[in-house]
Amino acid sequence: MRITLIHALKHSIVPIEASFARHWPEARLMNLLDDSLSADLARDGKLTDRMTERFLAMGRYAASTGADGILFTCSAFGPCIEAVARAHAPMPVLKPNEAMIEQAVARGKRIGLLSTFPPTLVSMPPEFPSSVTLVPKLAEGALAALDRGDRAEHDRIVVEASKALRDCDLIALAQYSMAPAAQRVAEITGREVLTTPDSAVKKLKAMLEAA
Repeated sequence: MRITLIHALKHSIVPIEASFARHWPEARLMNLLDDSLSADLARDGKLTDRMTERFLAMGRYAASTGADGILFTCSAFGPCIEAVARAHAPMPVLKPNEAMIEQAVARGKRIGLLSTFPPTLVSMPPEFPSSVTLVPKLAEGALAALDRGDRAEHDRIVVEASKALRDCDLIALAQYSMAPAAQRVAEITGREVLTTPDSAVKKLKAMLEAA
């Protein structure tokens, strides 16, 4: 199977490739990166028709290369990704968080949502059903640390921010780039921690094997 991975942050590439290596090593991966997407969203403060068209263009390119499935790793662009999914149905086109959200809702009623990218805390909560209580938390400064190449400081900020979510049933890490900090978050909070890349790989593999 040929899987196209589409990224808005370069930091997402290593965690998702690591998840494929663990859970679906046979998949053939292709990476598309446009790291201006996250910067443009942060600047504009909202998703626009022009942004959706950029996603549709990436989807068309991915499909033209013979992709069997597309996985987006950028969590703040849900409506844009939904447009790509509609355009390429029945090919599996996954939003980065949908598999993790399904897992989280099945396992808890009070879910901590920890993010390093502020727009994610606007776009992602509506993807959860009203049957759960969502507790959003921003790990402020973590993404800037990662942009400087300081993974240790990024993880320290994420772990520190997670302490505010100890009263939740479980904690969901919103960005793919946060996955390496998952074990430390679990240790410091005593809560189950879900990561987007592991959940997404497992769901995409199951969808394509069932097709």
